[in-house]
Amino acid sequence: MVLARASQSVITFADAIQVKDLGARAIAATSTGGLNVWAFVILPMGMAFIIQSFVAQLVGRGRRDDTPRFAWYGLALAVIAALVAFAVMPLVGPALSLTGYSPEVRHSMTEYMQIRMLSIGAIVGVEALGNWFGGLGNTWMQMIAGLVTMASAVFLNWVLIGGHLGAPALGVNGAAWASAIASWLGFIVIAIAFWPHRRGAGRLSMREFKRVIRFGLPNGLNWFIEFAAFQLFVNGVMASLGDETVAALNVVLAVNSISFMPAFGLASAGSILAAQSIGAGDKEGVWPSVKLTLVVTLSWMGAIALLYVVASHTVLGWFAPQGAAGVRLIVLGTSMLVVSAAWQAFDGTAMVLSETLRAAGDTAWPAGARIILAWAVFVPSAYLAVHEFGGGPLGAMGCLVGYIALLAILLAFRFRSGAWKRIELIEPDLVREVA
Repeated sequence: MVLARASQSVITFADAIQVKDLGARAIAATSTGGLNVWAFVILPMGMAFIIQSFVAQLVGRGRRDDTPRFAWYGLALAVIAALVAFAVMPLVGPALSLTGYSPEVRHSMTEYMQIRMLSIGAIVGVEALGNWFGGLGNTWMQMIAGLVTMASAVFLNWVLIGGHLGAPALGVNGAAWASAIASWLGFIVIAIAFWPHRRGAGRLSMREFKRVIRFGLPNGLNWFIEFAAFQLFVNGVMASLGDETVAALNVVLAVNSISFMPAFGLASAGSILAAQSIGAGDKEGVWPSVKLTLVVTLSWMGAIALLYVVASHTVLGWFAPQGAAGVRLIVLGTSMLVVSAAWQAFDGTAMVLSETLRAAGDTAWPAGARIILAWAVFVPSAYLAVHEFGGGPLGAMGCLVGYIALLAILLAFRFRSGAWKRIELIEPDLVREVA
C-alpha cells in the first residue's frame, strides 16, 4: 500500500526534479500544475476509496464472491471522471488567467495541465481496481501498477524533457506527456490482472451503485473541498509572493507528498483490517488495528520530521537549479520545510482516523469537519497572515499547521464517540437481492 500510494506523488516529485535545469518558472509550472490536476482527480478518486470499504466488509462477512461487481462500479466512476476532464480542459487557461502567476508560468502550466488531464481516467481506474484488490487483502496488484507508473514516468521524463533516444526535447510538456503515458501503462497492468475476475458476481445493480455513490460522494467531497481550499491557498494567497517563492513552496509540497503518500498507504492498509473486522461483526476489534496503524504511521512521520529539520538543505538541493536561482530556492524553501515538520504527527493521526472512519462508512461527518475547518478557518487565516499582517510564506505555513492539528483533534473526537459503530455500510437485503 505504501508503494502503491506513492506512485502519483512520485510523478509530480520527479517532474519537479527533472525540469529543474529549465529554471524556477518550469519548476513552478510543473509542481503547481501537478497539484492543480489533482483538483480534478481527487473527487472521483476519493469516491473510489469507498470500493475498498464495501469489498473488505463483504470479505469479513464471508461474501467474497459478491465483490467483483464493485470493481465495475469503480470503473464507472473512472469513465465519468475522464469525460468531465475532457469537458473542462478548454477552461484551464481562462481559470489560470485569474491568478497572479507571470505570463510565462501561466502558459507553461496551462499546457502541462491539459496534457496531464488526459490521464485522469487512468488514475481513477487504478484507484478503483486497486481498492477492489485491496479490499480482498491483495495489496500487491496496486503496488505493481504503481511501480510500473513510477518507473515509466521517470524514464519517459528523461526521454521527453531533454530529448533523448531521438525524441524531441519538449521541456515542461515532455514531463506532462511522460506522466500521462505512465499513468495509462499502470492502468493497463492492473486491468489485465482484473480481467479474469470480471464475471461471476451477479447482476450489476443501479440501486447498489447509488449506495456506492451515497457513501463515496461524502468521502470524495471530504478530499475535494479540502484540496480546493488548499489550491486557493497556493494559487491565490501564495501566487502574489512571486514565482520564486511559489517554486520554493511547491518544492516543499512535492517533498511532503513523498512523506504523505506512504503514511496514507499505511493508513489505508489499517483501514482494510478495520473494515474486515466490522464486516465480521467484531467492531471492538477495530481499535487494536487502529492503535497499531497509528504507531507505525507516526513512527514514519516522526522520522520524516527529523529529516526535514536536520537535512533541509540537502533535500532542497535535489530540486535546485544551477547558479543563483538554485541558491535562492534553497534559502526560501529551508524555513518552509522546517515548519512543515511540525504538522507531520498531526497529519499522520488525521489520515489514520479518517481512513478508519471511511472503512466504517462514516464519511459525511469527517467531510463536514474538513469543509468547515478548511474554508472557515484555514483560508481566511492564511489570507490575513499573508496580506494583512505581512507574515509571508512562513505565516501561511503556520496556518496550515494549525489547520491540520485541529482536524486531527476533531477526527479523534469522532472516532472516540463510537458513532461509526452504528453505521451499516452493507445493506443485507440488497446483497441477497443482487448476489
